[in-house]
Amino acid sequence: MNWSDVVFPLIAFMAGLIVTWWLRRRAYKAMFRWAERTEWKGDDILVAATRVPSILWCIILSALLAVEVSTLSHIWKTRAINGLWTLFIISLALSVVNVASGFIAYYGDRYKASQRAIIISNNIVRIVVFVLVVLGLLDVWGAPTAVLLIAIALAVLILVLSLREALPNLFAGLQLNARGRIKIGDYIKLETGEEGYVKEIDWANTHIEALGGGIVSIPNRKIVQGTVINYGRQLKQAREPFHFFGRAHLKELTGLKASNLRELVDILKTVPDSVVYYHTHNFIEEHHYLTPEPANDFSVWVSDALDDDILGERLAAIDTFEFTSLAALKDRLVSIIEEDLGQAAQHLHGHREAPEGREFNFIKSISVIVPTNYIVHDLREFLEALQVISLSSLYFHIFEARLRLGKGQNDFSAWLESSLDEKELAQDVARLDPYNYTLEGLRSLLIQLIEKRVK
Repeated sequence: MNWSDVVFPLIAFMAGLIVTWWLRRRAYKAMFRWAERTEWKGDDILVAATRVPSILWCIILSALLAVEVSTLSHIWKTRAINGLWTLFIISLALSVVNVASGFIAYYGDRYKASQRAIIISNNIVRIVVFVLVVLGLLDVWGAPTAVLLIAIALAVLILVLSLREALPNLFAGLQLNARGRIKIGDYIKLETGEEGYVKEIDWANTHIEALGGGIVSIPNRKIVQGTVINYGRQLKQAREPFHFFGRAHLKELTGLKASNLRELVDILKTVPDSVVYYHTHNFIEEHHYLTPEPANDFSVWVSDALDDDILGERLAAIDTFEFTSLAALKDRLVSIIEEDLGQAAQHLHGHREAPEGREFNFIKSISVIVPTNYIVHDLREFLEALQVISLSSLYFHIFEARLRLGKGQNDFSAWLESSLDEKELAQDVARLDPYNYTLEGLRSLLIQLIEKRVK
C-alpha cells in the first residue's frame, strides 16, 4: 500500500474535523447570545439535546470526507459511506426525539396539559420519527420502499377509520392545550348550559365539576366549536356556604276595620308586625314588574278614602329603607297619625269618616319559607345562582330578611361580609335601596356588582 493511500484520507479527515468543529463552535456561540436576549426556554432545550450528538456529527462528516478521497474499492467505499450515513441518521433521529420531548414537556407544563396528553404526543413523535428513519435507511441501502409505503398507508387508513370519532376530540384537545385559553381550575360555562370548574383535559374529553357536585365529561370538539365563557380561576371559598330559600306568600284578613284616623291608629298600635309588613310591602311583591312607589297602604287609604292629601303625603314620604325593624316603622306611622290627630282643633279631618264600604281592612302577611337546591360556596357560584333563582327567593333574602326577620341587613350583604370577607362588596350591596327598583332591576344591579368583583 502506498503511503499516500493513508495520508490523504487522514489529512481530509483532520481538515473536515477542524472545519466542522469551528462551525459547531460558531453556531453554539450564536445560540448562546440569542438565548441571553430572550426568555424563551426553547433554546436551552435545543442546546441540551444536540450538544453531545453534534460532536459525533462532526466526526461522521469528517469520516465521510476521508472515505470519499480514499483509494478503497467501490464496494467497500459504498459500504463505509452507507454505514456512516446510517449512524448519522440514527443519531439525528434521537436528537429530534429529545428536542420534541423537551418542547412537549415545556409547553405541556406551561399550558397545564394532562399527563396523558403529554404521553400521547411523545408517542406520536416517536412513531413519526421511527417511520422516517426506516424509510431513510432503506433508501440509503438501496432497499425497495414501495411495499413499506403501501403498508404504512394502509395502517394509517385503518387507524383513521377506527378512530374517526376520537381523532376530532384528540385534535381539539391538542388545540385547547396549545391555545391555553382554558386551564385546569378555570370556571367555564358552555352555550348548551354545562358549567363548572375544569378538573382535567385529556385526549378526548374535558372534565368539569358541576355546580351541584359530580363530574361532567364534555367532548373536546364541543368546547372548541361552541361558545364558552371562561370566568377564570377558582375564587376564595366561603367559610359557610350560602343556601338560597324561597318564599310562598299568603294573606289573611284579621277582621279588624277602621273608618277614621282614630280607629286606624288605635288598631295599628295593637296589630302584630306581620300586619305592618303586609301593608308596607305588598305592592312590591304583587307588582314586582313596576318601579315601586314610595307609598304604603295607609297613605293610599288616607288620601283616597279620607280625602286628606296632606297626611297621605306625609305617610307616603316615610322611607322604609331607613328602618331596621318593623317595630320602629310602626312607631313612625303611629307618631305621624297621632301628631295629625293632635291638630284636630285646627283641622276637621280628625273625625272624618270613610264612606261605607271603603273602611281600612287590616290584613296579615303569612310566609312559608322553603329551601331551594341552590347552595353556593364562592362569588362565581353565587353569581350563577343569582341569575336563575326565583323572584320570591330574591324578595325573601332582600326584603323579608332585613325587616321581618329583624336582621337589620339583607342576607346577601351579611354573607358576603361574614363568610367571604368581602367588606367593600357587602357595603355596596347593603347601600342599594331596594325600594327604588323592580325585583328584576334589583337582580340586574346585584349581578353587575358581583360580575365586576369576579372579573
